[in-house]
Amino acid sequence: MHRAIVLILLLFWCGFAWAASDDGELRLKVTDPSGEALQAQVGISSEANQYHAETETNADGTLAVHRLPFGRYSLRVQRAGFSAMVWTVEIRSSVPRVITAVLPVATANETVNVTDADTLVDPERTASVERIGSATISTREGSLPGRSVTDLVNEQPGWLYEGDAVLHPRGSEYQTQFVVDGIPLTENRSPGLGPQIEAEDVQSMSVYTAGFPAEYGRKLGGVVEINTARDVREGMHGKMELSGGSFATRDGYAQLQYGWGANTLTISGDGGATDWYLNPPVLENFTNDGTVGDFAVNYERDLRGRDRIGLSVRREQARFDVPNELVQQAAGQRQNRGTDETAGVLSYQHVFTADLLAEVKFMARSTDATLASNGLATPIIAAQNRSYDEQYAKAALSYHRGVNEWKIGAEADFATLQERFSDTITNFAAFDPGTSAQFAFLGSAPDHEQAAFLQDEIHVGRWTASLGLRWDHYRLLVDKQAVSPRIGVARYLPPLGLVVHASYDRVFQTPAMENLLLASSAQVAALSPEVLRLPVRPSLGNDFEIGVSKELAGVARAEANVFWRNAANFADDDLLLNTSVSFPIAFRRAQVRGAEAKVELPQWKRLSGWVSYSYMQGIEYLPVTGGLFLGDEASQALTQFGGRLPITQDQRNTARARAMYAFTPRIWAAVGGAYGSGLPFEFEGTRDEAIAQYGQALVDRVDFARGRVKPNFSVDASVGVEVWKREKKAVRVQADVENLNDRLNLINFAGLFSGNSVAPPRSWSLRVGAEF
Repeated sequence: MHRAIVLILLLFWCGFAWAASDDGELRLKVTDPSGEALQAQVGISSEANQYHAETETNADGTLAVHRLPFGRYSLRVQRAGFSAMVWTVEIRSSVPRVITAVLPVATANETVNVTDADTLVDPERTASVERIGSATISTREGSLPGRSVTDLVNEQPGWLYEGDAVLHPRGSEYQTQFVVDGIPLTENRSPGLGPQIEAEDVQSMSVYTAGFPAEYGRKLGGVVEINTARDVREGMHGKMELSGGSFATRDGYAQLQYGWGANTLTISGDGGATDWYLNPPVLENFTNDGTVGDFAVNYERDLRGRDRIGLSVRREQARFDVPNELVQQAAGQRQNRGTDETAGVLSYQHVFTADLLAEVKFMARSTDATLASNGLATPIIAAQNRSYDEQYAKAALSYHRGVNEWKIGAEADFATLQERFSDTITNFAAFDPGTSAQFAFLGSAPDHEQAAFLQDEIHVGRWTASLGLRWDHYRLLVDKQAVSPRIGVARYLPPLGLVVHASYDRVFQTPAMENLLLASSAQVAALSPEVLRLPVRPSLGNDFEIGVSKELAGVARAEANVFWRNAANFADDDLLLNTSVSFPIAFRRAQVRGAEAKVELPQWKRLSGWVSYSYMQGIEYLPVTGGLFLGDEASQALTQFGGRLPITQDQRNTARARAMYAFTPRIWAAVGGAYGSGLPFEFEGTRDEAIAQYGQALVDRVDFARGRVKPNFSVDASVGVEVWKREKKAVRVQADVENLNDRLNLINFAGLFSGNSVAPPRSWSLRVGAEF
């Protein structure tokens, strides 16, 4: 109780919280030599951050650009009759950067050459961070409903899909955190487990796999910062998109925004449907329909240049079938799942001085997930209804002084978990003798989590140091607390255009919430005389990274990293048969090591693109706790592989690439590809039994001798045309073909911890978008 009181007092003492860890704000004032305000055109760009924007100041010569990721920017200001001016601007603090631009009267035949070479690398970045900007988002390949954001993240080095579009950063399971406009969402956001924010709502993303600021905790396999789309122009404007394609996929999106004075109101909505929602366990793609929808309202008001208030409400939902295996389809099984989420966020920001900024954010959120099965389900009839109600508050102060960028803050999260689960066995041959024919579970528990953090980024010459310290307290089924230091160092070598960096993260990671009460409950002992059950505990780990970033000939950028992670109570998940319901588990410990490289060409003449490669090896050590292991499965979890096995995300080699060529300023084409060397599996039956259960074609895609799925490979192609454009109005059309080579790519094969997962065959999509 005393800890909660201390945290509440700290929240009131701070009074405010900054929206995101590494984004800032630029405030510009443009005048002529006499001091009169000028309305001028402004260009802001950063190749390292994938940020490019063309805008203009208001009639009073002012402009505020929000949510700029930290880094180096090229700023261009121009107006007819005056000399254009170009600066290189550093955005390193949450405190707004204020610049006054005095444009001199133009002289005859004056020209300004603008280059973005100075922004290719960030000389003060102390760890790997991938930026995904609006250009990449708008020209992305087509996605199935519920996957557009995760597809973009999955293209980054170190990330890969397993199962139903579940993201895994550097071998981690259930440890991806999405931070949406400063609000952390720490539960699984895959299509089968949580509603998605679609890419049309996103302005930019920052993707971390190392060098996590002390501000972030609880889930640190990878962090995805999302800034949702905002446009502060006066009057009515917006955008719309319609798309359709293979598997009867169709989607529609609309956003309307109205700006008046210091106010901005944004309303957006999205709806989609498809016959390939999850990745099915067999080639036939039985019972795989799905629909998604979301609606959001956001209001912001700037007050006197020092205060900003915001209010947002979002409602998301998904309804989908669970794909059947062959025997389930023959039996007539139908399983339906649904997820719902409603969230509201209130924020208030205040700038005290030119060096001190603060803001407060509060969130209330409710999520629900359901599973229903008909009477023909086999081998069990399963039903589920679980919910999660959360209240969250965060507070911090950001302070710039000399070479230091300080940030201090606290957060508190109070939630209630409720779980209802039942099953009835319909095929006793699939279970051990003595397994209970029926089982029912009803549980509820409060979740209390608090944290405080202090971080500083120090800039001295060509050295940068990021230092942080975080305290976490977690109380749900177990009561744990931890102190986590975070350290990062970077050295810039201008003659070589090279940045060398290294980072260390001590991480304290809480277990996944999905079915945690059941996974840790002693009640499952009633299911079978042999059952494995211990409470799932938080994970503790040490993560290290060393890397370089190098400018290439002033037009490209190369990055390379090596990393290693050691964790105790390593988090994973256990899939319950073929229900798409998973339970959190934890291995005694794990080791993950790897290397990554990426070469990116932002724009060279008419060509742009990137190529990346990742190597990873991970081992986890038994015993395992949590899950829902019964009979022989419990023994296997304790003894198989002599007490150790490769992590389920242990894909040794992953390569991806995409190249885009602009035939004209309004017509472009792109080609890309992805290769994966294959994930491990463990199947207890014979090859003939696997063929009977999954079909010959799928079994031919696994190597039983190596215990690995055979390599996957796909080629994709896109064509885009801007069919009409006038000032800020435009209509664009894009066509995509994915898996052009029509290869049967198997992601997962049946095993103790994961079921089958078949990637989509050759498919096409067409997207039409309009801005006004």
